[in-house]
Amino acid sequence: MAVTGAILVLYLVAHMLGNLKIFLGAGAFNAYAEWLRTVGEPAVPGRTVLTLTEIVLTVAVVLHIWSAVALARRAGKARPVKYAARPKAHASRYATHIMRYGGLTIALFVVWHLLDLTFGVVNPAGGAAAPYDRVVESFDLSRWYVTLFYFVAVIMVGLHLRHGIWSAFQTLGMTTHRTRGRIRVASALLSAVLVLGFLSVPVAVMIGVVK
Repeated sequence: MAVTGAILVLYLVAHMLGNLKIFLGAGAFNAYAEWLRTVGEPAVPGRTVLTLTEIVLTVAVVLHIWSAVALARRAGKARPVKYAARPKAHASRYATHIMRYGGLTIALFVVWHLLDLTFGVVNPAGGAAAPYDRVVESFDLSRWYVTLFYFVAVIMVGLHLRHGIWSAFQTLGMTTHRTRGRIRVASALLSAVLVLGFLSVPVAVMIGVVK
């Protein structure tokens, strides 16, 4: 869970930085999208690096979900009888709901996101359109419901990350009494930066900064 989560966090950081290139204009953004497909050439055939990255991400997602299910089952078997008193029950329920339902929301969003911006199946501009045009069409005001879904999913990602990053450090034995507070703050800050970075694109499209 912790290792696959770390892989996905690194991907999110790289993905956000790539998204922000849209503020450099259509030419820069489309060139970046093309570079992703040609990176490694001529040493390797086109799209080789991108395909390998997609395979690693897919495996990481599958293992992450499998780990979540396995850990939930193990926890249930280890404690079949509920606690008589839980001093931190509210915080525990909050974390559980965020990780469980947030993960489900994120999974549904990833499917839609791929159909919309990667394959263009549900995008008004179509799959043949340039990446920049697909982004602009996707977050057009007439498709406010898509943007709303994007906002909810990204916020869920942030909440998932805030708890997940902290838990990963704890799981890997990298927290001490002295560093625990710092790691919590760093987890919250990284999550906030990612959320703001991802949301800046649809907001820019809606207010006409990106058009």
